[in-house]
Amino acid sequence: MNEPILEVRHLSKSFGANVVLRDIDFTVSPGDVTTVIGPSGSGKSTLLRCINLLETPTAGEVLFHGQNVAARGVDSTAYRSKVGMVFQSFNLFNNMTVLENCTVGQKKVLKRDGEAARQNAMRYLEQVGMAPYINARPRQLSGGQKQRVAIARALAMEPEILLFDEPTSALDPEMVGEVLNVMQDLARRGMTMIVVTHEMAFARDVSNHVVFMADGVIAEEGDPAQVFSAPKNTRTQEFLSRFRNA
Repeated sequence: MNEPILEVRHLSKSFGANVVLRDIDFTVSPGDVTTVIGPSGSGKSTLLRCINLLETPTAGEVLFHGQNVAARGVDSTAYRSKVGMVFQSFNLFNNMTVLENCTVGQKKVLKRDGEAARQNAMRYLEQVGMAPYINARPRQLSGGQKQRVAIARALAMEPEILLFDEPTSALDPEMVGEVLNVMQDLARRGMTMIVVTHEMAFARDVSNHVVFMADGVIAEEGDPAQVFSAPKNTRTQEFLSRFRNA
């Protein structure tokens, strides 16, 4: 049995009096592709931001290889180098080339020399099909291309887990497929991923674990075949009926 990479235990998050997450529990093992689905405002993105320590949980634990990284005094930069994040809005540096975007973190955080960082970046830019664009700046790229660069940048840090926060929702419809194809390829290669998404077909066909959130709680979770074909919770049934009828 694989030891879990990540365990979320009794995680809660409040902003003032507004409780966004309540008593969240789930486990991620190596090679898992976990998709987090649910209506807007259900706390999905906040959950990712708590896992990545961009938000501080109000209560509960985030265990990475058994260590509670949400505790005081934990080196969040070192942890984040192991847990990569791909954002909805790409978050590329506009004043840098594609290649520079993919080497800057390696040099600053991992202390790699320039040539090692460049070779590593090129490997992942080739993997996502963006090697021909290494001298371009983000403004010269389409949304789908920017997101593929953002994925390569995250991979170049060689994380143990990749978090995706609605990676396709800022894209034009014709660009969604190229990003999902890259993510599908990562899943086939055994990358451990947690993906917040509205792409139900991806959740059903690519992930091995689906978490359905509603009103800040996990209403249902399990195997995609079970959750999609025979959801037990009425909220899940209502939510997925819209997808089936689309």
